[in-house]
Amino acid sequence: MEVILKKDVEHLGYANDVVKVREGYARNFLLPRGLAISATESNRKQLNETLKQRSHKEAKIKGEAEKMADGLAAKTLKIGAKAGEGGKIFGSVNTIQIADAIRALGFEVDRKSIKLKGDMIKTLGKYEAEVAFHREVVRTIPFEVVEE
Repeated sequence: MEVILKKDVEHLGYANDVVKVREGYARNFLLPRGLAISATESNRKQLNETLKQRSHKEAKIKGEAEKMADGLAAKTLKIGAKAGEGGKIFGSVNTIQIADAIRALGFEVDRKSIKLKGDMIKTLGKYEAEVAFHREVVRTIPFEVVEE
């Protein structure tokens, strides 16, 4: 069954993508939650018109996302955490703390668009995170976990 995504769905696609999924997944998960609509002929025509009208706005949004990504790449992220002996952190560093650190530098990023590379961060040191500013603008941002 083909559906048109209304919102971004992780591991499936982005908003306004036409994707093929199993009927049960569409009927029981995507459609009831408002994440997608069925890809009928009329819905496809409506999608094409919407995409034509949005192409100019999309280019502007992508340009702003690239500008933000380049501005953030030039800055150093430092995340403070309480640590014990041997540099072990009490707890772990997660995407919420990274998003807060990015916000402190003056950039607005949703925590759901940040993916940590590797396992959970439980020691002091340098790490990397992948940040999706836009569906086509994904950058790897280095950050450092330091003791408070």
